[in-house]
Amino acid sequence: MTSTLIKSASIVNEGSITQQDVYIKAGKIAEIAPNIDAKPGDTLIDASGKYLLPGMIDDQVHFREPGLTHKGSIATESRAAVAGGITSYMEMPNVSPSTTTIDALESKFDIAAANSAANYSFYLGATEDNLEQIKQLNPKRHCGVKVFMGASTGDLLVEHPQALEAIFEHSPVLIVTHCENGAVIAENQQKLKQDQSPLTIEDHPKLRDDESCYASSSYAVNLAKKHNSQLHVLHITTAKELDLFEAGPVSGKSITAEACVHHLWFSADDYAQLGNRIKCNPAIKYQSDRDALRKALHTGQIDVVATDHAPHTLEEKNVPYEQAPAGLPLVQHALLTMLDHVQHQRLTLEQVVEKTAHNVAIRYAIDGRGYIREGYYADLVLVDLAQTTPVTDENCLYHCNWTPFAGHEFTSRIAGTWVNGQQVFDGDKLIEAPNAAMALAFER
Repeated sequence: MTSTLIKSASIVNEGSITQQDVYIKAGKIAEIAPNIDAKPGDTLIDASGKYLLPGMIDDQVHFREPGLTHKGSIATESRAAVAGGITSYMEMPNVSPSTTTIDALESKFDIAAANSAANYSFYLGATEDNLEQIKQLNPKRHCGVKVFMGASTGDLLVEHPQALEAIFEHSPVLIVTHCENGAVIAENQQKLKQDQSPLTIEDHPKLRDDESCYASSSYAVNLAKKHNSQLHVLHITTAKELDLFEAGPVSGKSITAEACVHHLWFSADDYAQLGNRIKCNPAIKYQSDRDALRKALHTGQIDVVATDHAPHTLEEKNVPYEQAPAGLPLVQHALLTMLDHVQHQRLTLEQVVEKTAHNVAIRYAIDGRGYIREGYYADLVLVDLAQTTPVTDENCLYHCNWTPFAGHEFTSRIAGTWVNGQQVFDGDKLIEAPNAAMALAFER
């Protein structure tokens, strides 16, 4: 493994921006200083005028393997991720078959060890009757248990109060939840179909409305308070839900909240143009909700920003609304959306790093990642705020070959990505670095 010296970078880390050099050796950050001399054999990177960030840690992706690899795979989607500056991810259990046993969970680690371009961990999926499997989770190896509370398909739906009580009481790892109330959605559907049938994409935020989200997320928060659980509520989409979460720093919180990049970017006004391409659950809602989410990034009611990357083929998407699957591909462009927010003065670079790296590392107690610190793994992304990134379906790296951002030109560019000290993207092309990625470890 060669050593790398990144010269004259503007380092964005721990609330400040400083111009320094970073020396990488044996996969870790060996030295950070104003001026470091290169040694014979070092790879030299001139980062003048560019910003060096800790790589984004995406705590919510669907990479579709095993069983759904016509949509994507750990190999394809992790490569799109590193091209987007994501150096670590945590992947969800709704594959085929669902990841509901320790054996199935460990088999995904084996797939990632052989194929992933980014660091990885995987969630076990909760069911109504796999509590004994949940109890066997290893807090130092497994990122969490995923609970679909009231809105899912197959065996991953957990609705029975007794099952939910047991999970919140006994889980040895962080509980992450998808919060939508199935009964409220069913009632909304009945009302909407009285007025029109079939429904259209413009009905999606009415079908999966703020009441359906709040009924479920408030239930999850109450369960966590009752059992002193560690709870992380995924993809908050409504202003109404924000009152459930405390403002302030993530440190010390036992109940935290996340927003996803598409809910911070799109609003219901975009359905007319983009249609099923932005159909997702929970639904993209209204401008007022999007504005409230953006504000909550400043107050600290939203602790983490993730993607919920969930690819489907265009053939699957190009059907009538009610038959179309929910989810969209996001990892290649997620960090770029956040940098656009910076350019439009909605966020600062320091806040982007806090929400995409620092806070994820704190919330999950990730060992040695999420910061630019001596002794930490060299998971880094170099960004150029002076160059743009035009997006088309043709230049995206997803296996599904489309993106909801087609036609947009981002105001920044990913100029390089390093995973455990090995460069895996140079700003233009992927660089294969066998065995660069590794399983995440947790200090808990």
